[in-house]
Amino acid sequence: MQIGKNTVVTIDYTLKDDEGQIIDTSEGAEPLAYLHGAENIIPGLENALEGKAAGDSLSVSVKPEEAYGVHDESKVQSVSKEMFEGIDEINVGAQYHAADPDGNNITITVVEVTDDNVVIDGNHPLAGMNLNFDVTVVDIRDASEEELSHGHVHGPGGHHH
Repeated sequence: MQIGKNTVVTIDYTLKDDEGQIIDTSEGAEPLAYLHGAENIIPGLENALEGKAAGDSLSVSVKPEEAYGVHDESKVQSVSKEMFEGIDEINVGAQYHAADPDGNNITITVVEVTDDNVVIDGNHPLAGMNLNFDVTVVDIRDASEEELSHGHVHGPGGHHH
């Protein structure tokens, strides 16, 4: 079977930055299972996996435009410390959940703290980065009707309700 739309794909992977530092890996953990064609993983990796079979290995370099986007300076802003009411200590690198102007949930990262303000970055932490994957396809199967209707994998390596 080959990877195509509406297949459940299980992969082992290692993700590195351009300096070769490991950002994430499935090594020593459960492989990642995703529903192909449902935008469960970044487009650049999903496109590279299209048509592959179980046992195939590949190295893929994904540009920001096909991953988490380019770094958008408009998503970096200074806000009053009062916005962090109830948080005793605000540290650089800390991440918090917030709503964007459209009401979507996003993760913000603290990039600077001054006496009165906090500089936050609403970009994805991997925005603007080339992502270098080493991937091995472990398994491929047809998605169930329930997985297709929910838009994600259920069971081992997937979502649990």
